[in-house]
Amino acid sequence: MGAPKKSAVRVSEDTDELVRVPLQAILLADSFTTKFRPITLQRPKVLLPLLNVPMINYTLMWLESAGVEEVFVFCCAHSKQVISYLEKTQWLSQPNFTVTTIESHNCVSAGDALRIIYERNVIHGDFVLISGDTISNMSLTAALREHKERKKKDSNAVMTMVIKRSKPNPAIRQSRLGTDELFMAIDPDTKQLLYYEDKADNSKAILHLEKSLLADNPSLSLHHDKQLMGYKIFVHEIHSDYAARIDNFRSYDTVSKDIIHRWTYPLVPDVMNFGNTATKLERQGMYRASEISQSQSAVIGPFTSIGFGTKIGNNTKISSSVVGEGCKIGSNVYIEGCYIWDNVTIEDGCKLRNAVVCDGVTMKSGAVLEPGVILSFKVVVGQGFVVPCYSKVSLLQQPVEEDSDEELEYADSTSAITSKVDTSDEEVASQVLDTHLHSASQLGVGGVGYIWSKCEGGHEEEWRHSVAPIPADKISEAMKIMEDELELTYDGSILPPSGELKPDCNDSEDDDNEDSRDDSYFEKEVEATFLRAEQENIQEGHLILEVNSLKLSYNKVAADCAGAVFYALMKYALDTPHSSADSLMQNVKDILRKWKNVLRPYLTDIDDQIEVILKFEEMCSESAKAFAPLFTSILHFMYEEDIVEEDAILNWDDEKKDADDSDKVFVKQAQGLIQWLRNASEEDDDEEE
Repeated sequence: MGAPKKSAVRVSEDTDELVRVPLQAILLADSFTTKFRPITLQRPKVLLPLLNVPMINYTLMWLESAGVEEVFVFCCAHSKQVISYLEKTQWLSQPNFTVTTIESHNCVSAGDALRIIYERNVIHGDFVLISGDTISNMSLTAALREHKERKKKDSNAVMTMVIKRSKPNPAIRQSRLGTDELFMAIDPDTKQLLYYEDKADNSKAILHLEKSLLADNPSLSLHHDKQLMGYKIFVHEIHSDYAARIDNFRSYDTVSKDIIHRWTYPLVPDVMNFGNTATKLERQGMYRASEISQSQSAVIGPFTSIGFGTKIGNNTKISSSVVGEGCKIGSNVYIEGCYIWDNVTIEDGCKLRNAVVCDGVTMKSGAVLEPGVILSFKVVVGQGFVVPCYSKVSLLQQPVEEDSDEELEYADSTSAITSKVDTSDEEVASQVLDTHLHSASQLGVGGVGYIWSKCEGGHEEEWRHSVAPIPADKISEAMKIMEDELELTYDGSILPPSGELKPDCNDSEDDDNEDSRDDSYFEKEVEATFLRAEQENIQEGHLILEVNSLKLSYNKVAADCAGAVFYALMKYALDTPHSSADSLMQNVKDILRKWKNVLRPYLTDIDDQIEVILKFEEMCSESAKAFAPLFTSILHFMYEEDIVEEDAILNWDDEKKDADDSDKVFVKQAQGLIQWLRNASEEDDDEEE
């Protein structure tokens, strides 16, 4: 931890007493849900690693940076694990940021927790209520000021909820965090929350609103694209800051990627140095801790984090993944989009895609994890065994009922299973056999663990909340349903998909900010996908399929894909070593020749081609100025390679006629090429006549 911050003592609102009251926070260390099973039967969610750091640290670091001075951590299920961890990390012994634990063994909801806290009489003024699975870098200043001003005017204004707009995919009706649409009615003038409904169908939710509510609030605007960060009466919406809750495995995957891409700064791996997790940031979003043993033939791809003391064998490929401490990864192993926690052993020839592998797991040689698999603590996958998509595997048998209070029953009985021990695979298997948890037949020869049957909602719904990408067939199916609904809209039989009774003109600027951030997320995802394809020699067709999947997931059009793919190609050319403008130009030629067929499906329309030229202008002016002197040469090369057509270049020139001089720099630079094309076009016309 850094140097202690100066105490930010506040003055109470009671002017008669002028009592100095510290800003307090209640951190709920229990999620009171079952979405992270089977893992949370053995370890609380707040201690699950996020980029190799238990996620409660992210919440505590944010509270400290936001000026909170006293935090009460409410522990319920696995409370001993939480308290023990906090003691080891010295959070409980800081002078100007006090952390106190409150323990209870019979709470099954956040409401129960708040009642107990109230009975303890530890809160003395305004306080922040937050879940320990929240990642944010926002400032609390504005929200606190609004809250205090409301309280002065209205004693009933007791709570303020912080919300952040999350643009949902209209086809699958959930956000990029895997959360369902949340229907909210907010008074645009007072910001009072008048109504909300979770998992709401827009048309049905509108019918639930009382007529008197609409009559009393004629300017009421309805939003179904908000994400709750807490349960309050008024709302404070944030825009530029980052805030997200890790509510399910998809949000675990999404937030992990956001951290790797540094949207959460300063909550990033190279800043959050805890114990052996100290890491260094290298090129292309690669994070590496110390004492890593890596074979020279092993390939570590972009946007990957490797933990302390991990060993990686010959010809192994790891991309877009997080690997924990003390892992032993053999030769010819393929890992893509996975979260490998601590002390995991992966033997030769294994293949893992988009899976979560908990501490102490062993994968015997040739074993395969298909997308969406969750392997809980110390599971052993037998030699050559293929674990099917979305399987959840645990040493514990599946509970009969999906009830969050069962976490309490497992808290003490599973502590021996989850404790970190330096034992061999055979010893672990022997310990499990002694407790009647061995089930070799389910995980192949030598396998240890139970494959759980379909969970609540069934496998059909598990793709929604998985670390695996949303399957293309599911998105296509959802798109078809959306198109059918839009057809109904045209004859006026249902409300438009926006669900708005009245447009809120004040939201336009906020929507622009969200669209801009959404574009950045999309571009980074496409870049990561391309870099993996380049590094692993993935075929063009497969790369196009992946980009199409991202296109559907982010609700983008062909021009967006063209711009993102072009940006990824040109950035890779710039990042590839070069000693002069000529060698940079050669990099561009080599890369565009190799990957132009990935661009072409998104450039069938002249307007899309113009968008790519505009994207190139933007790069030359801002993020990649080294290309500026080569703009015309590269544009000419793109024309020769049939990436952009003559009409696209000439129309781009026409569109710039009335632009400011500052926006005509590259058009002027390319006038020689443009004039040559116009002359050639005129000659062709003369010949036809």
